[in-house]
Amino acid sequence: MKKLYFYLLLLFAFFQFETAMSQILSFDPVFPTQDDTVTIIYDATKGNGALVGVNQVYAHAGVITSASTSMSDWKYVQGTWGQPTPSVMMTNLGNDKHQITYHIPTFYGYPAGTTTVLQLAFVFRDAQGNIVGRSADGSDIYYQVYPANAGLLGAFLTPEDHTIVNQGDTVSVHGAANENATLSIFDNGNLVATASGVKHIYHDIVVAGNGNHLVELEVTNGTSTVRDTVYYFGNTAVTVANPPAGLKDGANYINDSTVTLQLHAPGKSYVYVLGDFNGFFPDTNYYMNRSANGEKFWLTLHLTANTRYAYQYWIDGEIKVADPYSELILDPANDGFISSESNPNPHPYPTGLTTGHCTVIHPGKQAYTWTNPAFQAPDKTNLVIYELLVRDFTSRKNYQSILDSLDYIKALGINAIEFMPTNEFEGNESWGYNPSYHMALDKFYGTPEKFKELIDTLHSNGIAVILDFVLNHAYGQSPLVQMYWDAQNNRPAADNPWFNAICPHDPYCWGNDFDHDRQATKDFVDRINTYWLSEYKVDGIRFDYTKGFTNNGNTGFDAVRQTDLKRMADTVWTVNPNAYVILEHWGDNSEEKILSDYGMMLWGNVTHATRQGAMGFATSSNISGGVYKSRSWADKHLITYAESHDEERLMFDVIKNGKNTQPNYNVRDLPIGLRRAELAEVFTFLVPGPKMMYMFSELGYDISIDNPCRICNKPALWNYRAVPERQRLYDITAALIHLKTDYPSTFNTSTFTYLLAGAAKRIVYTDSTMNANVIGNFDVVNQSIAPLFKNAGEYYEYFTGDTLVVTDPGMTINLAAGEYRIYTDVKLQQPVITLSINDMFEQTGLVYSVFPNPSNGSIHLQLGSAVQGDVTLKLIDISGRVQLQQTSSGNQFGDIIEVDASHLPKGVYAILLSANGLQKTNLVVIE
Repeated sequence: MKKLYFYLLLLFAFFQFETAMSQILSFDPVFPTQDDTVTIIYDATKGNGALVGVNQVYAHAGVITSASTSMSDWKYVQGTWGQPTPSVMMTNLGNDKHQITYHIPTFYGYPAGTTTVLQLAFVFRDAQGNIVGRSADGSDIYYQVYPANAGLLGAFLTPEDHTIVNQGDTVSVHGAANENATLSIFDNGNLVATASGVKHIYHDIVVAGNGNHLVELEVTNGTSTVRDTVYYFGNTAVTVANPPAGLKDGANYINDSTVTLQLHAPGKSYVYVLGDFNGFFPDTNYYMNRSANGEKFWLTLHLTANTRYAYQYWIDGEIKVADPYSELILDPANDGFISSESNPNPHPYPTGLTTGHCTVIHPGKQAYTWTNPAFQAPDKTNLVIYELLVRDFTSRKNYQSILDSLDYIKALGINAIEFMPTNEFEGNESWGYNPSYHMALDKFYGTPEKFKELIDTLHSNGIAVILDFVLNHAYGQSPLVQMYWDAQNNRPAADNPWFNAICPHDPYCWGNDFDHDRQATKDFVDRINTYWLSEYKVDGIRFDYTKGFTNNGNTGFDAVRQTDLKRMADTVWTVNPNAYVILEHWGDNSEEKILSDYGMMLWGNVTHATRQGAMGFATSSNISGGVYKSRSWADKHLITYAESHDEERLMFDVIKNGKNTQPNYNVRDLPIGLRRAELAEVFTFLVPGPKMMYMFSELGYDISIDNPCRICNKPALWNYRAVPERQRLYDITAALIHLKTDYPSTFNTSTFTYLLAGAAKRIVYTDSTMNANVIGNFDVVNQSIAPLFKNAGEYYEYFTGDTLVVTDPGMTINLAAGEYRIYTDVKLQQPVITLSINDMFEQTGLVYSVFPNPSNGSIHLQLGSAVQGDVTLKLIDISGRVQLQQTSSGNQFGDIIEVDASHLPKGVYAILLSANGLQKTNLVVIE
């Protein structure tokens, strides 16, 4: 039933598209069936006009069938993008018209008799695919396919539906039928033209009067009558009036039922607001006022309280866009693929009424009640940040799954999470560095309410929240891009208020480059930054590639860029004086020092040297660049890390490329490699200053960044916790983080020295409350090093609890390959280091088998030797929580115990079996 309903929606939407696209494409026959031979003429001056003047045009073609899940789900696509495929090459007819002829089933190659074609789908391009002809709003171009023996058909070929025209303009009307018939045209009910025994009728209407005009085509053959309709809208003069003081761009909630919209659109002539409140029809009551300087359009809407509405801007009758300052959008191409768990009760898209993205507003909506509104974030110099991509953290790919994994995160000891971009980006699954709506939350991960709940819960657990913002560029779905677009050159237009037409800092260019010297961009950036701090109470912002915030080329030192960044930071600090401002900058150290001195933090990449050390290449493992003192900075504002989303995973390199020259010490062996990762983490976390880790580095994640591609989905391998040495790495990581954050006066002191070049490395901390010495051997053979103890006396090794009596502070200590030690002159509580979920409990001689594994939730345990009498089993999830427990009596060897776990979520679980005072754990996967 759902499939049929969606099929009918597709049919309705497609019939709406047929008229809209008829001016771009001319078809012979006008009403093709899926078995016809068709001649298609593409008019490059129509639609977005991108291919005007291009001599050789190629048709990138596909079909929408009854099996398509959306209008973007093309089937049997023809033409290889970026290649001059002969089969889709068009004939240039001159005057920017291009023609192609083909037999539909032969050209597309779909199976005869098994495919129902609803639409032919196109975009047009040059040979390289650099210039693309689309519809005026940037969407694909479609043409209706009709059933064989459909009977009498009639349709308007021109004008385009909902054309906006001015007084005195001429509207050229062209109606067609599939057989000779009587064709009549009516304008607002008045007969204006008729012809008998024809397939085509033409008539010119001279526009007189404002508002909507209904034009009807009536086709009759004596026994049947069919009709088609289009609307044209007579435009009125714009009211010039300045917006009320204090109005912001976007939606301004005046009260529970009043919203004032404001759009920055200098150089545009007029704007209509289309929405649920007017059926997405142009209406004089929703005609925006224009400010006296011509830069702002604004309109006050009177709506029903606590009701959601969708709306768009229709600008100059040419382009429909969502609000650039949307807080939530509707995306007809992608929203249908979002799970109901992540996006329950979505606002319905106005299918058949409009195209493109819409903005959602909700006047009178109940505000989220924060349980921890006064959260005090950790000191920035003592931050330990966990960089997290929601998409790849769990298989459920949403905020709720992070809430469900909070015990795992909290036990690790991190005090901040940095979310990779969560604002609306192109498509559903991405790293997020292809942004389109910088102020809208992407619904794929969850609702605004769920994200606020996650932030609130993290705050209640002492964890700060940092968002990753991409303000260097925006991609093509952005209204800021679309509103001023040079389609012919496939780039932002020269008069675009926000973007450079050509990126000035090649080769570091992505999407469309913001011009940070323009006031419109400054206003936009400051608005985005303050919104997320105010609305979502986040604690900081990480700005992606701030080196690109310049028009002076790929420079390492730029005073103008520094001024812009200081303005951004000052604006953030007006909302939250303690907010973290973090830059991925990669400029000259002289510039980064200035920004650090101003109070900003900067990413410090030491991944290469760290990986070299972990792999055993000690001579190239100098990690001193991760020490703020080595850069002559006055403050601990350097965020260093061994892994980030941009870098290869450390354990992948260790296993694939580590040294294996020693007969009994092969770095590529997993247990040894993981111990090398422990060594790397000791020095990563314990250099004073803020730190960052990328998700699952605590488990030795070793799927390459390039498998299968750099930004492709990566598996969430929670079953790593069942590998003893991987669980040990988690425990070591947690112990190091707690050591750093629990004793900041020592491990975040400014009084420290370091030796981080060569194989044997050390850090010496001097503090009145506790002195400490860290040593490690990055070689694959034994090395000796002097810890440089401050004085004679007793020192205590953190992980073993062993006491070292120092009589000579200059003594040397011999370290085996990969060995490390942490000494303090105050005895600390020894951390508990386990190996795996299996080793959370005593392992014994109990034997039992689990089948089937993986399971659909029906699990069977067959008891082996040493199992008899009463048996208790527990099913434990990846966070260590008992999700199911049952007991059975009178068991003996060979018995089978059945467990019904079908109600549990899919995932990896530990089965803990207890019998005869003994325990044994196995793993089971529920699919």
